[in-house]
Amino acid sequence: MLSSRLKLLRNRCCITQKELAKNAKLSLRTITHIEQGLSEQPSIKTMIKIADALNISLDELVGRKFKSSKK
Repeated sequence: MLSSRLKLLRNRCCITQKELAKNAKLSLRTITHIEQGLSEQPSIKTMIKIADALNISLDELVGRKFKSSKK
């Protein structure tokens, strides 16, 4: 779930919700609502801003793992 994943990644980067909001140019309310699971799935634009602010990929933000292809 994105809410727990975002909190984990934000804590790994040692930044507060307020700092993430500022760096992502989003409101603190947006960040807290995502982390608390109070909002619906954020838009791709919002997720890009968050990923950029955390200096991670969208795949990492959403916890997507690639399966290795066998030839």
